Amino acid sequence: MTLPLATSTWDDEEYAAIQRVIDSDRFSMGPEVEAFEKQFAEFFGAKYAIMSNSGSSANLLAVAGMIYSKGIDLNPGDEVLVPAVSWSTTYFPVSQYGLSMRFVDIDEETLNIDINAIEDAITEKTKMIFCVNLLGSSVDYPRLLALAEKHNLYVIEDNCESLGATIDGKQAGTFGLAGTFSSFFSHHISTMEGGVTVTDDEELYHVMLSLRAHGWTRNLPKENHVVEKSDDPFMESFRFVLPGYNLRPLEMSGAIGQAQLRKVNGIIEGRRANAATFQQVMAELPEILIQKEVGDSSWFGFSIVLPDWCDRGPVLDALRDAGVETRPIVAGNFTLNPVIEHLDHSIHGDLPAANRIHNQGFFVGNHHYDITDQLKQFKSILENCLDEQRPSSND
Repeated sequence: MTLPLATSTWDDEEYAAIQRVIDSDRFSMGPEVEAFEKQFAEFFGAKYAIMSNSGSSANLLAVAGMIYSKGIDLNPGDEVLVPAVSWSTTYFPVSQYGLSMRFVDIDEETLNIDINAIEDAITEKTKMIFCVNLLGSSVDYPRLLALAEKHNLYVIEDNCESLGATIDGKQAGTFGLAGTFSSFFSHHISTMEGGVTVTDDEELYHVMLSLRAHGWTRNLPKENHVVEKSDDPFMESFRFVLPGYNLRPLEMSGAIGQAQLRKVNGIIEGRRANAATFQQVMAELPEILIQKEVGDSSWFGFSIVLPDWCDRGPVLDALRDAGVETRPIVAGNFTLNPVIEHLDHSIHGDLPAANRIHNQGFFVGNHHYDITDQLKQFKSILENCLDEQRPSSND
């Protein structure tokens, strides 16, 4: 048996897209990226989409864009609530822009931020909630947005692991002021490397357009919310108005992305079919906690949280020997990483759920093709491992 973390979703269509870019002799960001952005926004129901070179850059653009948007009241020193379990580059842009993070525990069942804990975590400095839709499943946004509105808080979404997840037909990543996506190899779609930030806020979109490419005016429309542009293309080619970056994607990524978008529905359908099998076989092992679906998950991967009496090490060894790749559930409890000493932060409570995930959790890959046989074997390995370690009634 082999059950890798990720496999390619490409076929001849993606290679033809690459060849199309080669034939065009235009490799830096251009019409292929622009076409992908328009198609992406339309597919996911957003007004604007801006492609960047990674999901991490998409997060950076979202946070930086909010800081520099005049119509958004988010400033260095303000506090942002974040879940205790996520990837590093959810957190780093928040810190890099002088915002203070307040870590909130996750819901042990959904693996997303514990909405019940948020209200107690809010302080007089809190301005925003940076939600993360983990492993394909959305936060319960109807509940969370009502809470945010009550306390006048901004909401943005790191949706890099949950492309295609929905609640009542609305796409995850489009509930907040901005949402981010990733098209790295191991994610739902792959453009080699790539990320996308979506928003319905025109000013934020214009600010991000400038920040993505050096902070210059060149990519801004004539009528924009950032600066008054002249009619002199020579002067506007190298005119800088914001302290930006070079986060531009390549034309190949834009071309591949268009081909991948045409396959998204089939990719998600395949993952959901595997998830139904996963839920069915894991129901036979009630001692193991699996992720509770909110809305319709796109099932990035399958999480496992072992009972406290089970030593995770031998389980991971048995799975590796059987050809199953495993990883921690993102970074586990992120506050346990040494980098935390470099980040302005506070912690709400003791984070018991995040700690349990950190010590007893892992995940395995899901795919767009049928993995029924692998999942049945995976369940058998877990069952054997539990039987070997289960305490006797006399213990």
